[in-house]
Amino acid sequence: MTLLTVDNLGKAYRTYSSEWKRIANWFFAGAKPNHEHWVLRHISFAIRPGEAIGIVGQNGAGKSTLLKMITGTLQPTEGAVHVNGRIAAILELGMGFNPELTGRQNVYHAAGLMGFNNHEIDGAIKDIEAFAEIGEYFDESVRTYSSGMQMRVAFAVATAFRPDILIVDEALSVGDSYFQHKSFARIKEFQRQGTTLIIVSHDRGSIQALCDRAILLEGGTVIKDGAPEEVMDYYNALIADKENASVEVVSLDDGSKQTRSGSRKATIESVSLYDRAGAAVEYVGVGDEVTLCIKGEVHHDLPELVVGYVIKDRLGQSIFGTNTHYLDCKSTSVAAGKKFTYKFTFPANLGIGSYSVAVALHASETHIVENFEWLDLALVFNVVNVAQDTFVGLSWMPPKVEIEA
Repeated sequence: MTLLTVDNLGKAYRTYSSEWKRIANWFFAGAKPNHEHWVLRHISFAIRPGEAIGIVGQNGAGKSTLLKMITGTLQPTEGAVHVNGRIAAILELGMGFNPELTGRQNVYHAAGLMGFNNHEIDGAIKDIEAFAEIGEYFDESVRTYSSGMQMRVAFAVATAFRPDILIVDEALSVGDSYFQHKSFARIKEFQRQGTTLIIVSHDRGSIQALCDRAILLEGGTVIKDGAPEEVMDYYNALIADKENASVEVVSLDDGSKQTRSGSRKATIESVSLYDRAGAAVEYVGVGDEVTLCIKGEVHHDLPELVVGYVIKDRLGQSIFGTNTHYLDCKSTSVAAGKKFTYKFTFPANLGIGSYSVAVALHASETHIVENFEWLDLALVFNVVNVAQDTFVGLSWMPPKVEIEA
């Protein structure tokens, strides 16, 4: 059973030489537009109950348009959306709020539009007010609210009744850190209860923490649909400088997908991890000193070369990353043909588990500006605890304890 099916969905904006031709096109198919711009086309996917889907893509890729058609606030030009359940959506900050009404009045209005009667809203209003945590402003007009306060009320009313499908479009980014944590906790609780989640975000951490699948939009169409880590790696490659660049995805022996991108003006030859004695290691003890060795070659004269790495957990979330720009040891005026070796030595203050290393060669502060080569899953290693006290989590931060009587 599918909870939501998107079938060959498309949206076009058309201009006509006269309004009469536009009206004629509503009733007859013969009137041709002067100009036709397709924002989305040939979008198809299905979502099962309980799935969590991340929609990602660059600005203008059509993410918000897609969500508006799913919720029914925008009609598609072609295709159809089939929904088996109730949708709650936060598509735009304070969408549907009347600035002259109070927060309380807007809650009744918004919840009424969602299909709930006054008796049901009466039963939930105290919980909505408590979750929003805006105090006496709840009975003040919304025009006096900050964007964060509007977000609190909008999220509180949208999630007051557990929906079958919850859609969130970037709106949580305007909230303060405390409310973001609180909101994500409610979203996760809904997931545990069986709610399907569709979230649009540029935040890799949010997508990988909440979602078990991701869909990447580019140019108004789906170009990748799969595991969040794989899709986000591909997206990361796309947003790098595209000039003379390419994106390559390779299947590794364990079935994982490795993404390599860049202009290849400089390339990575090998990535290795060594212990203090200089032996290559795959298993590392908690807190052990290790050295990450990155070897490569420059193929074009470069005014600047920056080498960096990111350590990721098994879900692909970044644990720690740095580069020679931040460390103030970047190379300048690097000639073509030069081979290089960079060694980064650090204590493996990590929790027990499996980790991967992504490596990048680029100019300036980040690979977004000019990416020579980015390689995900360049190295995989495991951390085991053989000498330290038992602890939980992704990082090892042993404390000193003082007890005062």
